[in-house]
Amino acid sequence: MSRQTNPEEQQSHIRAVDLGIAIAGRTILTGVTATVSPGNRLVIVGENGVGKTTLLHTLAGLREPDVGSVTRAGTVTLVRQAMHDDPGHTVGDLIADATAEADRALADLDTAALAEGADGVAAAEQAFTRALDRANSLDAWDAARRVDVALAGLDACTDRSRVLHTLSHGQRYRVRLACALGRDGSLLLDEPTNHLDAGALSFLTSRLLERRGPLVVVTHDRALLRDLTADGQGTFLDLDPTSDGTPRMTTGTYDEWVSRRRADRERWEQEYTAQVAEHVRLEASVDEARGRLSTGWRPEKGHNKHGRATRAAGTVQALHRRQDALASHAVDVPEPPLRLRWPESSVAPGRMLLTCEDVSVDGRLAGPVTFGLSGGDRLVLTGPNGAGKSTLVDVLRERVEPTTGRCHIHDGARISVLNQHEPQWSEYAEQHTRAAEVYERVAGTDGPALSTLGLLDRTARSTPVDRLSQGQQRRLHLALCVATRPHLLILDEPTNHLSATLVDEMTAALRATEAAVVVVTHDRQMLRDLSGWPVLALR
Repeated sequence: MSRQTNPEEQQSHIRAVDLGIAIAGRTILTGVTATVSPGNRLVIVGENGVGKTTLLHTLAGLREPDVGSVTRAGTVTLVRQAMHDDPGHTVGDLIADATAEADRALADLDTAALAEGADGVAAAEQAFTRALDRANSLDAWDAARRVDVALAGLDACTDRSRVLHTLSHGQRYRVRLACALGRDGSLLLDEPTNHLDAGALSFLTSRLLERRGPLVVVTHDRALLRDLTADGQGTFLDLDPTSDGTPRMTTGTYDEWVSRRRADRERWEQEYTAQVAEHVRLEASVDEARGRLSTGWRPEKGHNKHGRATRAAGTVQALHRRQDALASHAVDVPEPPLRLRWPESSVAPGRMLLTCEDVSVDGRLAGPVTFGLSGGDRLVLTGPNGAGKSTLVDVLRERVEPTTGRCHIHDGARISVLNQHEPQWSEYAEQHTRAAEVYERVAGTDGPALSTLGLLDRTARSTPVDRLSQGQQRRLHLALCVATRPHLLILDEPTNHLSATLVDEMTAALRATEAAVVVVTHDRQMLRDLSGWPVLALR
């Protein structure tokens, strides 16, 4: 449902100039310049841990940049991934906060309308005009209805008395998102599609496309990226490392961004490979000249001393020239980004791995659910929020006992599960343990080295798990899942917190692996990519 642009939307903007951001003394962003005006959509993309959320918080004013400046006009609303609610806070508290500014404007208008005009009629009329302008700028009369429409569209809880802590993580998020959609001004969203089913995703997309105020979105959702840029109104701010160290700004569609990004990466890899090869050649040349100096230049016995001295001097000069050439040749192109390398998993086609018979869980999974999985099988598990998808996953991994039916893992079958949320790292190690050490405890000596998987760079591998970003923790969790080379891999919302590039690489790997694979997802692009797989739809 579209509506006319109001003054609040027309006046709102966010402008960042030459931003530099450091965390714990390490520079993570530099040279970021962007302007988001009414009608503009800025999508911030990049691999996990590059600073997308930090930049979003800086644009919203939650933190100051270390270098550069940010200016804001109008209302700024931020919806964060992490949610911190005080005990006792209700759905009504969130809604009241979302409409508070509009409610104050209406109250001020009522007060101005009833004023006696003690300071004169002209002063009273001026006060009323200011109050009316403010109410109009906020479209204040429609604020409560906009929130109600968003709550319904996202299938969020509408019970004002419901305590937030009694809602699931996804339900709480949908309430917050609906409240934000009901407000005017600049809207900043951090991974807004993570907790939405198909209906809610469709509603969110339509509302964002209709929005006239400035919009900034951090997302890995490839379908949303396509939709937000299909009309040419979107700009990509790509924070992934580049060969020259500056962020990449691209205007155009999703496919155009992907094409330019791929071309830049291929050029980067070629330049890096060429420089490394030249450096290796120069090193070999120095070694060869040094070898000639020590042995190869010596003439046979009986030669005159003058000839020997002349040859020695020439060989020394050649060595010095080659050493100078090596010293002057620095590999100044940084190492290109990681590429996913999926470890091989050998399982015989047709080997029975898991049997699920007439399973249901009271209050969580209606059922009955029946299916079997053998080596090489594929299955997509879908259904609306609350249908019991994650509950079924917990039954398959023997974390929940079914009320009816049974789930049987056949002898010797190795099963790994990537659940929706990051694991309790205390199951593996202390919170301050480095990511590489956590991985080694799970993979052991038989698993592939973490550095070979292309999931975490050198810095992330040496970082304690509690200091990794959500995306980096998700990558580590995925690495733990594939470390044992499972026969059956179950992925519950695998695209959450992972970059679009990595998801594309992961999808290709899932198609190719010999292991059986179960994917639970609302991700529209992944559903399109896996459209040929059998589907089990829960209701």
